[in-house]
Amino acid sequence: MTTMMKAMGISRYHQKQLEEFMLPIPAIAPDEVLVKVHAASVNPVDYKIRDGVLKLLINYRMPLVLGFDFAGTVAKAGSQVTRFKVGDEVYGLPRRTMVGTFAQFFAVKAADIALKPKNLDFEQAASVPLVGLTTYQAFNELMGLRSGESILIQAGAGGIGTFAIQLAKIMGAYVATTASEKGRALVERLGADEVIDYRTTDFWKVLHGYDCLYDVFGGKSLDEGFKILRRGGRVVSLNGTPNARFGKTQRLGFWKTEALRVASLPLTLREKRYDVTYNMIFVRPDARQLAILAGLYEEGRLVPVVDKVFPLAEAQAALDYSQSGRAKGKIVLKVE
Repeated sequence: MTTMMKAMGISRYHQKQLEEFMLPIPAIAPDEVLVKVHAASVNPVDYKIRDGVLKLLINYRMPLVLGFDFAGTVAKAGSQVTRFKVGDEVYGLPRRTMVGTFAQFFAVKAADIALKPKNLDFEQAASVPLVGLTTYQAFNELMGLRSGESILIQAGAGGIGTFAIQLAKIMGAYVATTASEKGRALVERLGADEVIDYRTTDFWKVLHGYDCLYDVFGGKSLDEGFKILRRGGRVVSLNGTPNARFGKTQRLGFWKTEALRVASLPLTLREKRYDVTYNMIFVRPDARQLAILAGLYEEGRLVPVVDKVFPLAEAQAALDYSQSGRAKGKIVLKVE
């Protein structure tokens, strides 16, 4: 029994149980770095993977360590890595095959990380990569959001919304958002031009002629969202049904792509009816974009919004809180 476990009063029986759940420190490939994780962000995708909701798109073998984005220090660098050295403070979003940031150490491709913003602590920095890259790619690559255009960002006080409002304003857009009365002050402080209280007002009944919709819910909220757009408008969704276009870009293969074509037929018909474009976003790692975001934080043009920090040992409680939908901003795990 280790000295630490003795000091903690852990019996030999419980030590054996703990050891069965302990994983070795990951080995790294020549193009990877080993990161000592100080904080990891909790996202809806974590509990969706846990619950098997995303099996068609990303089917992981279980048991699985969850967690996508993180912030920490480089503990070791592979022989081919030249951009980072031991001790560098980094943040990142690993590629889908390397999930597992809810851990003390994590091996990641050097191409998927960047130096963290100097003015953010580790918990704040860990809150950025997934929501930041998702929204950056949605606005710049799929939506083509331009200065002077109007956009509805759903759930403005949530983890995605609190970032998306800020980025849309930086890009020169007019921003409407949905929030409860409790979240109004927060989203207005972040720059929202118009706030619709979703508990009292249906946004599709009061908004018209918008250029873009950033959907986070899917379902009825997405269906009704088409109504607020002008002809030629653009929809990007995080939770809508993927279509054949998504299947092709993600290289899911013929049969999965055809299955998505059939499943998304109602959305395709709405695209044609309202003469708009619909895309689902599935984020990818991008170190260059992370560096751009770091610069925006260091300039003070973006600010992190963290609702609650849980210790790593309370990851399940953090997932439950995320699933409750009550968070105002991001949820983060602190790794001691």
